Order: sequence, then C-alpha cells, then structure tokens
Amino acid sequence: MTETSADTPILIDIVSDVMCPWCYIGKRRLEAAIANTPYELNIHWRPFQLDGTLPPGGKNRQTYLAEKFGSAEQASQIYKNVSAAGDLEGISFAFDKIEVSPNTLDAHRLIRWAGGASQDLQDRIVESLFQAYFLYGENIGDHEVLVRIAEDAGMDGELVAEMLEKVADRDLLSKEIELSQKMGVTGVPTFIVDNKYAIVGAQPAEQIVEAIHSIVSQRNANDNPSPDPDGPPADSN
Repeated sequence: MTETSADTPILIDIVSDVMCPWCYIGKRRLEAAIANTPYELNIHWRPFQLDGTLPPGGKNRQTYLAEKFGSAEQASQIYKNVSAAGDLEGISFAFDKIEVSPNTLDAHRLIRWAGGASQDLQDRIVESLFQAYFLYGENIGDHEVLVRIAEDAGMDGELVAEMLEKVADRDLLSKEIELSQKMGVTGVPTFIVDNKYAIVGAQPAEQIVEAIHSIVSQRNANDNPSPDPDGPPADSN
C-alpha cells in the first residue's frame, strides 16, 4: 500500500458524464470547495455514460426525452428544477437549444487524452464540453465539434481527429465505466476523495470541503500518533 503524508496532494476522482446537467452543477460546487480549502488537490475526471446505448450519431432530443421521461412535457418540468439549481451556480442552461442527445464515449476519450497531458488541460476540456452542450446545444458526440474544442484548448487538432477515427482507448474507457458500476457507482456525479470517501450527487461545496478536511485530519493523526499509554514514561529531565 502506498503511504501518504499530510503534504501529499489529495486525490479527487470525479465520475461524471458530460451530458449530465447535475455533473456540470457538481463541477461548479467542486470549484467553490477548491476556493475554500488551502490544500493541494490532484483532480481526475473519470468516465461514465448515462446511456451507452445511444447510437454514435446520437438521437433526436425530443424523441429521446419522450422515451426516457414519458413525454416532452414531463421532461420539461424536470429540467425546470435543474435550471433553477443551475442559476444558483451561475449556469444558464439552454436546454431548448439541444437538438441531439449524444453518445458521449468519444467525448470521454478526449477527456482522457487531455488528462494525460495535465490536470489543467483536462479541466478546460471538461468545461468546454459542458458549455458546448448545455449552453450552445452542440452535439458533443460529433467529431468536428470535439476537434474544435480540442484545438481551442491548445491540443493538436489533426492528431485528435486521427485518434477519434481509430478505436484508441474505447475498450479501456468501456472497462473503466464497467468497473465503476461494479464498485457501486450508479449515479453521477460521484466524487471519490482520496479513495476513502464517496460523495454521491452534486452535493454542496461544504460537504466536499468537509471530506477534504477529514482526510487531512487522518493524515495528521497518522504522522503524529498518540503516545502509547503502556509505553515507558517520557523523560522529564
């Protein structure tokens, strides 16, 4: 087992899908938590698909919502509540602009490649994907959209386009999603803090901060164990 000390960066794995509005809200709440903690964090975005059965080109949004929620009207009512939560986090969801419910596997491939370069690049890609889908209604399963997002973030667009046309990492991502499900992840976002705490859902920033502080307290306790009461007395001289 790898040992950690109080000054080791705290790992936060975020299991998320970029077609999940609550995951976008969860990202904003995580950012608020980061702004309220002095500790160094190592953040990784992990893949999940709310609906891996969607075809590669996606499905008409209204058809998809009717199938999922029973009717477009019922879906509209549900999304009113999501929009209200988004407003509180500064997100102006534009659900009416979305024409296609995408298959997000290729978007997750892009997130994975960005993460291989840096945490900051991965964060920019995730943010751009959320914005493209929820603010501008773009099809984030479309390769041209993904290449443009990659280029805007500073990635090599030609290389990304070439990799998207191949099967690179598709099996790895599918297995990672399957592993998350076997570990009990059934809803997103799920924040796994230092492989010890799982925070399910877009919980308030305070709850994430509390989990981070708990990890720090545990590490400090491990680095400074209490004296053994049955041990020899301390030298008082």
